[in-house]
Amino acid sequence: MSGVQTITITDEDFGDAIGQRLDRWFKRRFPHIGHGRVEKLLRTGQLRINGKRSKGAQRLASGDIIRIPPLPDPSQVKEAHAPNPADVQFMRSLILYEDEDLIALNKPLGLAVQGGTKTTRHIDGLLPTLGENCRLVHRLDRDTTGVLLIARSANAAKWIGKAFQHRRAEKTYWGITNGVPRPQSGEIKGYMVKERVSEKVHGRLHDREIMQAVRHGTAGAKHARTLYYTAATAGTRAAWVIMQPLTGRTHQLRLHMQLLGAPIAGDPKYLTDRDFLGGLTPKLHLHAKSLVLPRPERSDLLIEAPLPPHMKKSFSALGFETKNPPSIDWQTLS
Repeated sequence: MSGVQTITITDEDFGDAIGQRLDRWFKRRFPHIGHGRVEKLLRTGQLRINGKRSKGAQRLASGDIIRIPPLPDPSQVKEAHAPNPADVQFMRSLILYEDEDLIALNKPLGLAVQGGTKTTRHIDGLLPTLGENCRLVHRLDRDTTGVLLIARSANAAKWIGKAFQHRRAEKTYWGITNGVPRPQSGEIKGYMVKERVSEKVHGRLHDREIMQAVRHGTAGAKHARTLYYTAATAGTRAAWVIMQPLTGRTHQLRLHMQLLGAPIAGDPKYLTDRDFLGGLTPKLHLHAKSLVLPRPERSDLLIEAPLPPHMKKSFSALGFETKNPPSIDWQTLS
């Protein structure tokens, strides 16, 4: 176990840290400390900036003094948390593609990408089964399935992260909507912000966080853009919608489909007054189908993920033929 450390962020020694989130900088510097432990250190005030409690999202600035609490030695962590053979087999079964820089997983329904309250099993916690230096470079919602990228080194995380940050990575999602979007294809854009709402469930009030559409200028609001194309419809009951997010906001696609009057089937948060689609499994029907990733000095990489069982069954039930998906000129929709 190490003692308390203080690290001063300077242009000379830690110039690449300036502007980074505290939690991401910490996990890159101490990769043997899991996400759940980092959150606890922040929550209990053990990890601080300039002597003050901090949140993981706080951005680092030149001159910041970071207090690092006592941490276990990496060898002790590896020994105490040796990968479970069953977990290794499970994670290997999810692999769509791997090379020296990255691993692409087909994330299953219901498995969180990161830990949180009451979430002990998640992709981030299972990364040691794939290698010592593996780390997340983007996120998917717990119930969204499909392509999820993992970097195998700090250098790979840096260039992959920049590809996402500068919107050079092209993500395509498939969804089944409850109803048909109006208009059926085009671009939807606007500002959105996270808000807490209360709802009564079984006679008791529960708070939850959802994204809400707001006007420009609202505190904390972020701009979001989505291109979408309706590939097929089942009358007015349902539609197969192909989506390409141009920004990466939390729940962006789910909110945008709700705003178009056709929420993602099985979505418990973003609803309209339409009745749930009968005959479909009541699970979220949103799938990260493909990702095109530009690579340094190499050709672009295309990764595709097969549909999860519940969506495959729903596509068949609704008569949507997926063997020859439409070729979409996205530029005409923006």
